[in-house]
Amino acid sequence: MKVAITGLAGFIGSTLAKQLKNNGHNVVGFDNYNDYYDVNLKHKRANILKSEYDITVNNIDLMDSRGLTDFFVYEKPDMVVHLAAYAGVRHSMEAPMKYVMNNIVGSQNLIQAMEAANVNNVIFASTSCTMHGNPLPWNEQEKLGPQLNPYGYSKSCNENQFFTSNIENTIGLRFFTVYGPWGRPDMALFDFTRAIMADETIKVFNFGDMKRDFTYVDDIVNGIEIVMNNMTNRDIYNIGYGEQVQLMDFISEIEKNLGKEAKKDFVAQHPADAKETWSDTTKLQKLGYKPTTPISVGVKNFIDWYKGFYI
Repeated sequence: MKVAITGLAGFIGSTLAKQLKNNGHNVVGFDNYNDYYDVNLKHKRANILKSEYDITVNNIDLMDSRGLTDFFVYEKPDMVVHLAAYAGVRHSMEAPMKYVMNNIVGSQNLIQAMEAANVNNVIFASTSCTMHGNPLPWNEQEKLGPQLNPYGYSKSCNENQFFTSNIENTIGLRFFTVYGPWGRPDMALFDFTRAIMADETIKVFNFGDMKRDFTYVDDIVNGIEIVMNNMTNRDIYNIGYGEQVQLMDFISEIEKNLGKEAKKDFVAQHPADAKETWSDTTKLQKLGYKPTTPISVGVKNFIDWYKGFYI
């Protein structure tokens, strides 16, 4: 199968590309290398894809309608996995227009380019944020909840955009706190690890009273590949680990692997944050999804990578 990945130099996109190539798929795609976080990390991921997997990351922006159309007409992929987006719930409160333009307008440009090129299969990234306000664990059948931040409402809008498009088979995946090697520097695991190693103080929001459903990146890409093999006309799936982890337990796991206690500044809850998340993955499990990486293993894998990459 020929698979086009948007956000190919990103954390999930590059990890997915490696697995798909190893499993015999032809992988193409693009990234705009935006500067939301360290662009060098994106270039290093792209360099590995090129040198070790013979996958080229084209430099195309979702705002470039002509470039998108030309890409799809030329490549004619069987499947698109749309991961490109401005990420980060807290940052979205500071720069909402970037999320409106990149995530909403950019996704509409992608939809129109796919329609013009008659590409009829797409899996797009949504987020657990869209279900905020519903009873936990969050189930796909619940109504979209009130959004706490522009990132959340941009992804809520994406679901409506793709489901009302003319693309024949369209599936959304609501990701739950993805982490692992090569992860984003703005995510808690990366940020905490960097700060603790630098003997800096970490901010612990809501005075530590938070819970997250942390999902290891390998489990995420396994779930994406399962969905690729089970495409339907319109559908949505939660993709998480299926368990809650207390924030303080998460920090303790980082401290244990670093052999160093964090300096902590306990602060109030950030207005963009949900207090807790928790996925009901029953629907995806029926297709064979079974996450296998607990926090104890995932955090160790990340810190081993971090030390090897930065030290």
